Amino acid sequence: MGRRAVVLAGALLLAACGGEPVEPRADPAPASAAPTAQPRVPGVAAEAVRLRTDEAVGGRVQVRVTHTGGAPYTVTGVALDAPGFAPLPPSGVTAGFVPGRVIDLPTPYGEAVCPAGSGAPVARLTLARPDGSVEEVRVPLEGDALARVHAEECRARAVAEAVELRVDGLQAGPERLTGRLALARLGADDEVVVGRVGGNVQFDVAAELPLELPAGAATTAGAVTFTPATCDAHVLAEVKQPHLFPVGVRIGERPEVVVDLPVDDGLREALTELVRQVCRRA
Repeated sequence: MGRRAVVLAGALLLAACGGEPVEPRADPAPASAAPTAQPRVPGVAAEAVRLRTDEAVGGRVQVRVTHTGGAPYTVTGVALDAPGFAPLPPSGVTAGFVPGRVIDLPTPYGEAVCPAGSGAPVARLTLARPDGSVEEVRVPLEGDALARVHAEECRARAVAEAVELRVDGLQAGPERLTGRLALARLGADDEVVVGRVGGNVQFDVAAELPLELPAGAATTAGAVTFTPATCDAHVLAEVKQPHLFPVGVRIGERPEVVVDLPVDDGLREALTELVRQVCRRA
């Protein structure tokens, strides 16, 4: 006897016993299938992390790969497939893995796409197996590093589209370099405020702050001064980005965004010469 017949018979029996009859009904239609997560790859786990060196270099994160068990393999290529970033071709690497081994693989990310699309990030890994076979696998990428990078990139782009920030009017002194920190409106009509300009291990920076560009005004400028922070040979040799200066910019009522001070060839050469002159006398 089919299921529908069984249900109908049960309804008739209930009616005969004085109960309320139960209308037979068809099986419910299956719910729409939810998007499936990227399946795990046996023996491989991956996490996106950003180290201080990545922040200094810019444009990359680390794909931290863990061998979670099984036969050894070698990773020969790594790339990101993440919503919010333009895809890039795989970077060639050679990293051998045995169970329990963890290795960070430097991996560049593409230009940020704002806003990001939907989906979960994955690492595209090219694996060479012990039998000589090679395959590309898509490994779910844990961690929030890419989400944080994407937010920073999109906030910085919004600032760059609203206002131009530059240093001009350079004048070299005996132990300092002075100039003008200038703002020029590009798009937004809101008030723009530069609230802070930071130095680094090689340079101290002092500026007339806050530097305010009132709503509707086209340009504004204030004094800025760079002085060497050290002449220690070890520090000078180890510094990775001597011309990276964080600038806090607020547009209208939006939260402050930290962007990098644009450093053109003229400012870069003047800063290099300043260090040479000051440290030669030290």
